[in-house]
Amino acid sequence: MFGTKEKILTTALKLFARKGYEAVSVSMIASELGITKGALYKHYKNKRAIFESIIKRMEETDIARAKEYGMPESDMEEAASDYARVSLDRIKTYTKAQFRYWTEEEFSSDFRKMLTLEQYGSSEMSKLYQQYLAAGPLGYMEDIFRAITDEKTDARRLALEFYGPVFLLYSVYDEAEDKQAVLEALERHVESFSTELKNNI
Repeated sequence: MFGTKEKILTTALKLFARKGYEAVSVSMIASELGITKGALYKHYKNKRAIFESIIKRMEETDIARAKEYGMPESDMEEAASDYARVSLDRIKTYTKAQFRYWTEEEFSSDFRKMLTLEQYGSSEMSKLYQQYLAAGPLGYMEDIFRAITDEKTDARRLALEFYGPVFLLYSVYDEAEDKQAVLEALERHVESFSTELKNNI
C-alpha cells in the first residue's frame, strides 16, 4: 500500500509541476498511473488530500534537512542560541546542498516548479512559494546573519546579497544546457561571499 500511495503522490506532483495544480484532475492522475479513479480513491479521498500529503512531506523534509546540516529548525525567537552557533562553513555546506535539493531531487524540484507556476493564480500557492523559495529563505538568512555579526551590520542587505543570486540560479538551472556550469557558478558565489564576510566579522 505504501508503494502505491507514494507513486500516486509523485505522479500527481509531476503533473502539477507540468500542467499546474488547478488543471490536473483525479482522472488525469489515475490515467497517468494506469489505474482507475476508484483505485486511487482507496488511498486518497480527493485531489486536495494528495496536495496536503505533498505539503506534509515538504514540511517534514524541511525540518529534517535543517537538522541534518546543523541549521536552526525553528524561528529566531524560539531558538536564538541555535542561530548564534551557525558557522560560515555550515552555511556554505547547507546552501550548496539545498540548491541541489531544489534542482536535482525530483520531488522537491517538481514542488518548486508547481509553486512557481501557480503562485500568481492562488493565494495559497503564493504563500507557499514565498515560504519555501522567496521571503522564507531570505528571512531565515537575515536572522542567521543578524545572529553571527555585530549589531552595526545590515543583516537584511547581507541576506539579499547572499540569497539573491541563489534564487536567480534556480531559474537559470532549469533551462541551462550546461547544468554543471550553474552549479559551479553557485559554488563561486557561496565561496566568494563567505570569504568576504569572514574578513569583515
